[in-house]
Amino acid sequence: MSLRHALLGLLANRSASGYDLLKAFETSLANAWPATQSQVYGELGKLSADGLLDVTAEGPRGRKEYSITEAGRAELRHWLIEVEPERVRRSSMLLRVFFLDTLAPEEAQAYLGAQARAASGMHAGLREVEANVEWDDSPLSVYGRVALEYGLRMSQMQREWAEWAADQVAAPTD
Repeated sequence: MSLRHALLGLLANRSASGYDLLKAFETSLANAWPATQSQVYGELGKLSADGLLDVTAEGPRGRKEYSITEAGRAELRHWLIEVEPERVRRSSMLLRVFFLDTLAPEEAQAYLGAQARAASGMHAGLREVEANVEWDDSPLSVYGRVALEYGLRMSQMQREWAEWAADQVAAPTD
């Protein structure tokens, strides 16, 4: 996913200011694709320059409201349908697992225990998001819940795997 397409997606159903878009990132998309204020505002400028967004209103202190153009909708549709999603293949966490034999068994178990705790913390954070978001029938809310469920299931699986793996790492028996 790219920031460019995330912004087009957010603007597909309603106009919004950069501030509104940043808030949408903070409350939902940040769990899948975090973005900083400077990244969001910089990309809005590029999208406007490329004709994918229009500035539809300007307010005090330079506030701008953006709307997606037909070209922007076409780009979003192209990305959704024709561009294969990036499949993450690199994991420094899993790469380390391959070499845990170079550590004492207790150290390997501690590493895996830390991974279990990290996954548990991620799961708890997602549960907090679930409890604090005002869910409704808007597309962002409906599909946000679908994405949230993915994160909940993935973090649960990661915790269970790390706990299982820690049990597999046992001190050699004589």
